[in-house]
Order: sequence, then C-alpha cells, then structure tokens
Amino acid sequence: MTLEGRLADRLQRVLGRIAEAERAAARAPGEVKLVCVSKRQPIEAIREAYALGQRRFGENYAQELGEKAEALADLTDVEWHFIGHLQSNKAKVVARWASVVHTIDSASVARELGRRRLALGLAPLAVLLEVNLGGEAQKHGMSAAELPEIAARVAAEPALALRGLMTVPPAGDREAARRVFSTLRTLRNVAAPSLPELSMGMSDDLDVAIAEGATYVRVGTAIFGERRA
Repeated sequence: MTLEGRLADRLQRVLGRIAEAERAAARAPGEVKLVCVSKRQPIEAIREAYALGQRRFGENYAQELGEKAEALADLTDVEWHFIGHLQSNKAKVVARWASVVHTIDSASVARELGRRRLALGLAPLAVLLEVNLGGEAQKHGMSAAELPEIAARVAAEPALALRGLMTVPPAGDREAARRVFSTLRTLRNVAAPSLPELSMGMSDDLDVAIAEGATYVRVGTAIFGERRA
C-alpha cells in the first residue's frame, strides 16, 4: 500500500469517527471541524492531505509554521492553526501566517500578537483562549479564575477576534477528559456565551469531546502516522 493510500485511509477513518460522534451527540453533520496536526510532518504529506480535501492544518512551532506556509503558499485556501505555546518573541511569525491561534494564555501575549497583526495590515486574527483545567503544572494555559479578565482584555484588541476557548485534558483518562471538556463548555456558557468555538479533543478522546460540545478537534498521528524526528 502506498503512503498516499495509507494517509487517505487514516484520514477517512478519522472523518468517519467525527461523523459518528456527531450523530451520537445529535450534532449537525459537519458542525465539528478537523484540524490535522502537521507538526514535524513533511511538506509532501500536507500536500497529500490537501489533495484529499483537508484544509485546516495545525502547527506547534512558529518557525515551522512560517517555513511550511511559505513552501505551500500556492495552496491559497489553507487555514493554518497555531496550536502550540505562543511566546511574545514569536508573535510576528504567527501574526503573519496563522488563520486561527488556539493558545492565547495571557493578556501580554495577546497584546503583542495584536500589535504585530495590526502592523501587517491584515484582517483581525481569530484567537482562542487556552484554559488549564487539569491542574497540570507542565501544561500551559490560564486558570478558570483568570478567564473573565483576560477574555475582556483580548476582546478589546482591535486586531484580534476572540472566538472561543481551548483546553488539553490529562492524558490517558477518558472520564477525566470528559470532566475537563464539560467544565470548559460550562465556563464558556457562563463567562462568554457568545463565543462559538471550543477546541478540545484529540485522537484518543475526540468522541468524548464532541459529545461535550467541541467545534474543533485536533488530530495528528492518527492521520499522518509517527512524526519525523
């Protein structure tokens, strides 16, 4: 079986899982958007996924995002989603190339990203706020208590468009993941009910995330296979 065939089969399986989870949760078909996590994957694999109809790709590192976006500039309808930890000194690259940033975790980072976006003269950049609900010190994200103040400050940035919330649950425990996803949805409904997007769910728990209201799921290895070194 060719690499393309394997990729096509994997992508179709993931899309099938999403569709089944939408049906089980009485969600509208196509309501959940797939972000193919392409970090450390070769350009050729992204082109193959694009040829199969995928348009949203997620990158974790600003430099890699910039290099891939330049190399694939001929694919004019690609959406680049930045899903890694964003540092202020990388904001210029992300502001230029990203269509959506999922990982805003402080007002200072948002301010720098907005400043860079404004200087480029581009349309407001869609952003989501990353909330750390699992209490894991090694993970990034604001606390639930910080969310209202940071959300208000991000919403005030003229070059940013606040669209929703994002979280990463503890790995390997689907019930813990369900609790985290449910909490994120409740936070959104209480603190910012007008925000349409919830970015939550990956390969192992996307069905749980969809049942709890995810609008973006982020899937990498299940589509592309193991990452290159």
